[in-house]
Amino acid sequence: MAKGRSQLNKSIKFSLSIAVITFVLAAIFSVISSAILSGVAWGLGIIIVLTIVFLGVFFDTLGVAATAAVEKPFHAMASERVFGAKEAVLVVRNADRFASFCNDVVGDISGVISGTASALVVLQLANVLGHSDGSVVQLTINVIMTSIVAALTVGGKAIGKFLGIHYTTTIIILVGKTLAFLDSKFKIKLLKKK
Repeated sequence: MAKGRSQLNKSIKFSLSIAVITFVLAAIFSVISSAILSGVAWGLGIIIVLTIVFLGVFFDTLGVAATAAVEKPFHAMASERVFGAKEAVLVVRNADRFASFCNDVVGDISGVISGTASALVVLQLANVLGHSDGSVVQLTINVIMTSIVAALTVGGKAIGKFLGIHYTTTIIILVGKTLAFLDSKFKIKLLKKK
């Protein structure tokens, strides 16, 4: 009973910290994307929106790979001193938290911000075409842009889930190598051993 309560408390504490991190990151990314998009042409704005969508799909793939991974291959790699294998083990051991950050924090923030960013691009494009007054042209541009962003997000995440499930070991060892590189070169430790 005490162990269950302890795990519940840890889960609540983690959930609250993730909520705070999400709030802060969403605010920062929203301000940055709005500031960037307000000063660029609509064509570059579309590229920025697509980049945000890709970022969400990429992190969703990492989260799926973490939840589908097993430790055994990474222990074998660690025994052979493969760079990043120890970090890969940490990713797998913390798969719930890693996936929550990748899928929920970064993935969902990307979804929200790509929607906001695409709305700004629609306004810019409507202004260029001389239809910024809520006309049928602006509505049509909005529907097309929203549909494209939604299709790329959902389709991209479907492909990402396939890759995350079928290429788990490859993806997680690359994540481990990235984490090991950040730790060795910049002393940035994103995952702790405990």
